[in-house]
Amino acid sequence: MPKTKIAILGAGFISDIHLECYHRFVPEAEIIAIYTRNAEKAKAFAAKHHIPHWYEDLDKIIRDSGCDVVDICLPNYLHAEAAIKAAAAGKHIIIEKPLAITLEEGNAMITACKKAGVKLMYAEELCFAPKYERVRHLVKEGAIGDIYMLKQAEKHSGPHSDWFYDINLAGGGVLMDMGCHAIAWFRWMLNNAQATSVYATMSTVLHKGRTKAEDNSVVIIEFENGVTAVAENSWAKHGGMDDRSEVYGTGGVVYADLFMGNAAIAYSKSGYGYAMEKADTTVGWSFTVFEEAFNQGYPHELKHFIDCVQQDKQPLVTGEDGLAVLEIIYAAYASAAQGKKIMLPFTPKIGKPIDLWLEPSVKK
Repeated sequence: MPKTKIAILGAGFISDIHLECYHRFVPEAEIIAIYTRNAEKAKAFAAKHHIPHWYEDLDKIIRDSGCDVVDICLPNYLHAEAAIKAAAAGKHIIIEKPLAITLEEGNAMITACKKAGVKLMYAEELCFAPKYERVRHLVKEGAIGDIYMLKQAEKHSGPHSDWFYDINLAGGGVLMDMGCHAIAWFRWMLNNAQATSVYATMSTVLHKGRTKAEDNSVVIIEFENGVTAVAENSWAKHGGMDDRSEVYGTGGVVYADLFMGNAAIAYSKSGYGYAMEKADTTVGWSFTVFEEAFNQGYPHELKHFIDCVQQDKQPLVTGEDGLAVLEIIYAAYASAAQGKKIMLPFTPKIGKPIDLWLEPSVKK
């Protein structure tokens, strides 16, 4: 079978991860083009990764590159435009989280893909992370009885790229950046059970001079099946990345830490590696994971989507899943502003999710 041709939109940190995963783990795919809005950056990125074509024009890469799949790794506010244009051109789409800035954008993306008959996969890597998947299979096998509570935490001292801190580009802060992972994983563990209510608290504790967004949040979600789920997310936690889950059942419990168990324990006075620009992430004790991308499920999700394209199968995680995650994020921001539980469904008309927190007068 011919290789599936991929065009990657974006040339940031997550694009690097996707490229590494395609090159090392997905031989069925061929990266043929890269797009970013800065021509020099696009050219340099293509040279670094031996990609034959680069573009600074979104319409041209979709129209002229000859790709079968568009892999969207752009800042949040660009997701909808890129996805709708790719769908109109008949390209299959895999898109990084969050699905979009607003529910309206997300619905438009899903509608465009259905109209064009193309596949849309919401790239939630925690649904493919090997350690988390082992946990899910243990639960399915009845190892811990019936689930009554889930917890997932992802924390570090802040993103690599400046746009994450701009609420107009990102739509929110740590909840949009990392809380979306927990929410998607809760639904995955519970076979997409319907969330019924959301309660949240959040604040800006470390990056007050840099952003209006929240950099620390706790979200409690109640599901229709009686399960309670707790998401803890932070850009204010020093000492490197922390990503772990807990599953509590009537017959047992399971703990899973994505970065402990195959990490090298290190102590550094000055910091090291890619994080030198953010030196505090590797100053002191840290736990260096030799296969970070593999542990987090990136190659598995990408390989799955290419298989779906080649075999004409439905992706396991869809645009509708991304939309459900976004609705819960809406409710979390509203809850943190109003200090009360928000019941679902919750679909207010807003400019961006964080407006529900920063402007409490915005209501359903």
